[in-house]
Amino acid sequence: MSTTVQGNEGTDVHSTVADGFRLGGSFFLIAGPCVLEDDRLNLTVGEALARLSADLRLPIVFKASFDKANRSSPGSPRGPGVDEGLRKLERVRAQTGLPLLTDVHLPEQCAPVAEVVDVLQIPAFLCRQTDLLVAAGATGRAVNVKKGQWMAPHEMRGAANKVRGAGSSAVAVTERGTFFGYGNLVVDMRSFALMREACEAPTIFDGTHSVQRPGEGGGISGGEPRHIPTLVRAAVAAGCDALFLETHPEPAKGLSDTTNMLPLDRLRPLVEEVLALRAALGLEAARV
Repeated sequence: MSTTVQGNEGTDVHSTVADGFRLGGSFFLIAGPCVLEDDRLNLTVGEALARLSADLRLPIVFKASFDKANRSSPGSPRGPGVDEGLRKLERVRAQTGLPLLTDVHLPEQCAPVAEVVDVLQIPAFLCRQTDLLVAAGATGRAVNVKKGQWMAPHEMRGAANKVRGAGSSAVAVTERGTFFGYGNLVVDMRSFALMREACEAPTIFDGTHSVQRPGEGGGISGGEPRHIPTLVRAAVAAGCDALFLETHPEPAKGLSDTTNMLPLDRLRPLVEEVLALRAALGLEAARV
């Protein structure tokens, strides 16, 4: 990955995060607001994540989307777009030193986005789009593919192979819940082992999108954020390799996913619980 950022003991944070996208790599956290907002908000979250990374010696990737192309309502805010979005992400890196992740929706976005960010993310609804997966893999950047809410864990094998076949050796797959009837998602804790085996890739748990209630928010997705800590603890105990948590100082005032982001002041206590749980289970600690 580009740009060298030093951790507490001189470790290259980017190398550590890239290592996390390979089997047996470091445990890490992907976190940030759902969509890029103004610089003040983005940097408030980024600086909090940088402090958390340094204090807990945990690799953290800053996540925010420049475009939310799958919004339920045509009038919902989508974000600043690719050009301004990449400039905002660059400012986060310059201020915090954190590695960056953002979503891509079109094949032609992959190459320019890869010039700025360290990880390209494929949204769940696009996880079978061959041209997009191949374009992301061809950049050589790490790629995180989110599992479609309708797919079984083993069905993600093809997506991972498309990315690897195009040139990226650092691939992860993310569990974000499976549709159960209408407007409800459930997380099968067997999914982490099953996807890891099928895809030969680390499995990440998205603890915030998994509590969404799609279509139940009056034109936007509803959510039940009170269940985030329970699901996160269960996923860590079940052996997920990393966590994905969208966070915001005031989720209700966010531009997207207002009903399922984790309040920023609740992130540190949850991460501390996660690391304590991993230690109790005898799992290797982060290496920042």
